[in-house]
Amino acid sequence: MVDDACAVDSNRIRLLDEATISKIAAGEVIERPASVVKELLDNSIDAGATEIKVEIEGSGVKRISVQDNGCGMSHVDASMAFMKHATSKLTSIDDLETICTLGFRGEALSSMAAVAKVTLITRKGLDTAGTKVMAGSDGVESISEIGAPVGTTVDVTDLFHSTPARRKYLKSRRTELAHITEVLTNYAIVNPDISFTLLNEGKTVLRSPVTTSMFDNIVYIHGAEVARSLIPIVWENDLVKISGYISKPELSRSGPYLQSFYINKRSISSKSISNAIRLGYYTLLPKGRYPAAFLDLEIDPGRVDVNVHPRKTEVRLSHEKEIMDVITSAVDSTLRSAHLVPEIKFGDKLSRVQKSLYDDVYERVDEAQNNLDTPVRIHEETTPYHPSVKDTERRLKTSSRLQSRLDTSLLEEENVFASDDIKILGQFKDLYIVAEVEEKLLLIDQHAAHERVMYERVLDLKDTGWQELLDPVTLELNPKEKIILEEFIPYLENVGFGISEFGPNTYVVTTVPVIFGRMESPDVVHDIVSDLLSVGRIKDDTQIYDHVFSTMACRAAIKAGAVCNEEQMADLVRQLKKCRNPYTCPHGRPTMLSFTREELDRMFKRTG
Repeated sequence: MVDDACAVDSNRIRLLDEATISKIAAGEVIERPASVVKELLDNSIDAGATEIKVEIEGSGVKRISVQDNGCGMSHVDASMAFMKHATSKLTSIDDLETICTLGFRGEALSSMAAVAKVTLITRKGLDTAGTKVMAGSDGVESISEIGAPVGTTVDVTDLFHSTPARRKYLKSRRTELAHITEVLTNYAIVNPDISFTLLNEGKTVLRSPVTTSMFDNIVYIHGAEVARSLIPIVWENDLVKISGYISKPELSRSGPYLQSFYINKRSISSKSISNAIRLGYYTLLPKGRYPAAFLDLEIDPGRVDVNVHPRKTEVRLSHEKEIMDVITSAVDSTLRSAHLVPEIKFGDKLSRVQKSLYDDVYERVDEAQNNLDTPVRIHEETTPYHPSVKDTERRLKTSSRLQSRLDTSLLEEENVFASDDIKILGQFKDLYIVAEVEEKLLLIDQHAAHERVMYERVLDLKDTGWQELLDPVTLELNPKEKIILEEFIPYLENVGFGISEFGPNTYVVTTVPVIFGRMESPDVVHDIVSDLLSVGRIKDDTQIYDHVFSTMACRAAIKAGAVCNEEQMADLVRQLKKCRNPYTCPHGRPTMLSFTREELDRMFKRTG
């Protein structure tokens, strides 16, 4: 019997109706509330605005309002604005090769109207009256004259009301607000001549003043702690002109959360640029750490295809490999210059420019602080922390004490690994424990192994106790980090952190869980926030605590590069034997690898 779907006489291809087409197209452009904000900001900036105000209700689903003082639109232009692909920024296909505006395709307003209720109020400078346009999923509903200031205001309400399934895929309110905040901060950094304001439920989340440079807004948004670790980067060749700031190796995060990239003032996402920057640091950063980087790249528009992504967050570059190589070289040379290595690759003129910028950084931090509404507390640079034998001993004793507090019934379930007789042979490169078990050679990653131990102990105990810091740590957060932290403070407090608000974007940490011992820097909390941020939507308390515990375990474990004596290695192996899952760390990396005699013989070609 032939399936109905495959029947010869069945006509399977049909044209979709206009409403369905519009909603599918809207889904490509409007993924979440932050997509709406980005598209409207593009239009405001293209309109020459110097003041842009964004108001959010219900994480953007209930209402998004973007108001600017740009040039505004005439009655005729406003009447056409909701038509598909109606744009003032292109006249022919040839213009796609030299796009210099942020918006250009003319699909933003029509896409918004397909999934929300949109009201546009605008007035051009010489017009005596403004224009009000109301639109929805059925198209333009009304057009009328209205009194209005010069500029444009767009109100988007009841987002995704016509596509309720899309609402289900949105993250928590805090996460959606964090995405919106990230869009605003990225625009504020590269547009210092524009004042940006973000209000959430009537409360100010971000207000960036008009400043004179990218650096001033970095100070305002990310704080003086970040700014003081930045190095100016200036580089130019026939392919690209690079300007901006990168961080000294002492400032890093567990994810690329302090990285903002721009091509011709367009904010973009680019793993290629992030990787190129990381290559420039080479061995100056440990694996898994990301430097801060704020790079503005000027590239001939003819070499940039900005039409490859529906939301214009990615671009395609001609000569991409060569441009990435230039970025790597620029980062490498800048870092060596900052560390007083005399050899400098770029010409004398650019070298003097960079030296002038670098000498100006500290003065600019202080000057930018004086322009802020609220003073920012500064911390002097601390000596880098290096693992020692005593530090390794302290960390191992901490996990041993935690283990002794457990109900012995929790440790009765042994694994195959626990029953083996392991002979410690030594340590390789202060990273791996070399051991022998039965007929196998065993390599144990000391950090991953201790991380597993710490994770299971903290998971079993939940409350490891807390200790008060003699010198409380001040934690400066950017607006996006603050939003995430506020949601998770109750969970962090339940495991031993004492965190109090100290200013608009500043918190003070007064207690930490005992597993951390001496707290060397605020990076612990930064990494926990970054880790939670990277996870996205977390459905329940159990998952939230799991991510907090895994990050705590990573920070409290003995370090890669820490010297271990024979007794310490044996102690770690004993503790690992008592774990329920001794084979991977909490993040899924293997804690050990084994080689049989036969495998080694094959590697040395002793078979046959």
